[in-house]
Amino acid sequence: MINYIIKSVAWAFGIVTGIFTFVPETFFGRYEWVTEELLEQCKWFTNLDAKDVNIIISRLVCFLLVWIGTSLLYVIFLNFRRWVTIKGQNYSIRVEYGNILKKKNCKRVINFDECFTTQVGSATADINPDSICGQYLSSHLDLDVEQLIEAAQITPARSKSKYQHKTRYDSGTIVPNGDDLLMAFAKLDERGKGRFFSRDEYLECLDLLWKELENYYSEKDVCVPILGAGTTSFDGGAGASIPQQDLLDMMIWSYKLSSHKIKAPHKLRIVCKKNSGFSINNIGG
Repeated sequence: MINYIIKSVAWAFGIVTGIFTFVPETFFGRYEWVTEELLEQCKWFTNLDAKDVNIIISRLVCFLLVWIGTSLLYVIFLNFRRWVTIKGQNYSIRVEYGNILKKKNCKRVINFDECFTTQVGSATADINPDSICGQYLSSHLDLDVEQLIEAAQITPARSKSKYQHKTRYDSGTIVPNGDDLLMAFAKLDERGKGRFFSRDEYLECLDLLWKELENYYSEKDVCVPILGAGTTSFDGGAGASIPQQDLLDMMIWSYKLSSHKIKAPHKLRIVCKKNSGFSINNIGG
């Protein structure tokens, strides 16, 4: 809210500065807000005549009207904008609303669990059919992840998964499938539930992901969802989670600090869903 007020006041001040520069002072003196008789009864403007006071009041009214108009336009802009771009010296991040599975002309990161589970269903160890991974698997019924892993010569992690001691891959590892980049993400607990046991593990995953994307983006933009915003749990008890807004901020800052970047003119695009409690207008807020 404070940032909103500061920006709207700054824009209004810039507009009225231009108005005061090019509109003659006589224009503001046309409006009679006070009379000589009223001015004589007021001790605040003892050194000014009625004309000067009218000019001052007219300018204040002008600023107020411009500020109200600017604020309304700014609110409309915030409610209708679909993306925001964050640029630095060697990076460009675009946070946008949308469905990552419908994005074209880009590399799409599809996050799996650490074992690249492909079984979609309602059991604890199954992939949620409503998740990005679940929807992707449902539309790619012939997907053979093991063959893709073998073709890309992806090395598994040294340790086994907590779930049935399956072969696992470090979180952040990418398996290419054309323009789709299949990513090992959530670790599995003993029941096959996807979770991260600490925020440090989450940040380690992001660090490896940025390194992998630098190798696989192939001169295209890369679209990635807000990782962990689905059913993934975090350390802190059963069902513990981190708000989507905080996850987005963590991804942005992790990418900024990483030495691995997607080179211009291509960029990292973080695709998110518009829902209650989340807005791209609150990035970094």
